[in-house]
Amino acid sequence: MEYLGFLAAVLIGILLGLIGAGGSILTIPVLVYLIGIQPVQATSYSLFIVGVSAFIGGLRYLKNNMICIKTMMVFGLPSVVSIFFTRKYLLHMIPDHLFYLGSVEITKSAALMILLAVMMILASYSMIKKTSTFTQDPHKHNNQPYRYFLISQQGVLLGILVGLVGAGGGFLIIPALVVLAKLPMKMAVGTSLAIIAMNSSIGFLSDFGRHNFDWKFLLIFSSFAISGIIIGSYLSKFISSLKLKPVFGWFILVMGFYIISKEIFL
Repeated sequence: MEYLGFLAAVLIGILLGLIGAGGSILTIPVLVYLIGIQPVQATSYSLFIVGVSAFIGGLRYLKNNMICIKTMMVFGLPSVVSIFFTRKYLLHMIPDHLFYLGSVEITKSAALMILLAVMMILASYSMIKKTSTFTQDPHKHNNQPYRYFLISQQGVLLGILVGLVGAGGGFLIIPALVVLAKLPMKMAVGTSLAIIAMNSSIGFLSDFGRHNFDWKFLLIFSSFAISGIIIGSYLSKFISSLKLKPVFGWFILVMGFYIISKEIFL
């Protein structure tokens, strides 16, 4: 199954290279269901893998000056503080046993997987939609003031979610950056990758001393994901991300409901 996990890492990277967001949300299911890593530790591994992948993916945007430093700070700094406290304290305050749903015990691990599944379903909705206010005309919001408070508030909320489930959250960041920070789509994607890299790094470093990390596995898995990003970036010249997003969205939707059913009923 480990080999299937490495193949999935390549596919995750390809999706990141093609779409720019959403692919990293598959990292946790791959680590848990294909590799066999416990969910809480899988969130730590995911933060490392997603952080490295986002950093590599963001280099091209940095080279082309497509990262907004101002927005990265306004959104990113609150999210960094939020993710640090979530990983350092909140996550470990949650008891292993939460409650019973009928005869089914809902554990901390199951709850984290269900929360991830809900995020996947939300992500699928944003991908399946053919039109939206922020993809049609990102410049229509230019008459609005720069919303410092709302942007930083979004950063705090995202930090909590990322801290709990270990996913990048690009599908949540990009609309916020376009609508609230008035960034063009390409710059929003680049800034999102920078925020994800920053968040994931802090989140992963917050876990030191709590887990024994298999560095060999992490580096191998990340290498496969990076190779996928390189392939995906090349394929993006020939494949329209707008056509691919709905297909991937339906896949994410099915995966989300599968995780919920598996954690509750199987």
